[in-house]
Amino acid sequence: MGSRPNITELAYIAGFLDGDGSLMLQIKKRKDTVQGWRFMCTICFYQDSRHDRSLYWIRQTLRCGYISKRKDNITELRINGYTQCYQVLIMLKPFIRFKSNQVRALLKAITCLKDKRVSELSKHEKLNVLSCITTIQKHNYQSSRKRSAKLLKKMLNLTP
Repeated sequence: MGSRPNITELAYIAGFLDGDGSLMLQIKKRKDTVQGWRFMCTICFYQDSRHDRSLYWIRQTLRCGYISKRKDNITELRINGYTQCYQVLIMLKPFIRFKSNQVRALLKAITCLKDKRVSELSKHEKLNVLSCITTIQKHNYQSSRKRSAKLLKKMLNLTP
């Protein structure tokens, strides 16, 4: 990212995220990894496609992310990756009001994950990341597609 956005811009973007955004930490299946999966963190902003200019402004202001239009007339701005998500969340954190639990959990998980391969994570670190995932899930509105804590533990080889 280039020059830092000003305080007013950051406050506006944080408010948008609080109202029409989501934070996600997911386990994604991957055939090209030893364990068959990887962690993926995402910050996502949503807007009706008729009014999506604000998403283009946010992307330009933050200098990261990509925009896609869904078939249901919703446009998304997605920011993926540990480094970009961490940088954006650190900038927005002072202005976040309603998603502060998710922000703290995602920042904690990124701090644990960013410098290690998944295969290098200790059992304790995996449990910490799992705790972050469940915290984020618990505070997000969408619930129908969540993996249970039991299934996540199995995926992370944390079951006896």
